[in-house]
Amino acid sequence: MELSLYDRLGGSAALQSVAAAFYQKVLSDEELAPYFASVAMDRLIGMQTSFLAMAFGGPDEYKGRSLRAAHARLSGLDDRHFDKVVSHLASTLREFGVSDADITAAGAVAESARNEVLNR
Repeated sequence: MELSLYDRLGGSAALQSVAAAFYQKVLSDEELAPYFASVAMDRLIGMQTSFLAMAFGGPDEYKGRSLRAAHARLSGLDDRHFDKVVSHLASTLREFGVSDADITAAGAVAESARNEVLNR
């Protein structure tokens, strides 16, 4: 039986580390950081960890709002921002030693959410 992307990435503990490192990159990006100015980052990292676990084939423990609802208030968010986020995710996964194939798979999962995140 083939392991899920969630399992190949190392499960929940690994995803929590990835989410924390990912948001360090996002918060260092001058175009993306303003979108997180009033966000409780510890809570967001926890929510992102749960979301990634579910999206990557692990346990579905995500209790947050839909992607559309969670991003609806972010005026001006567009494809350029989304592309930067996906790039930061890929870079973070690469730093964690994730294979190119699994980075591509994670990118495909992220890409499947583009229209929801951008409220289209």
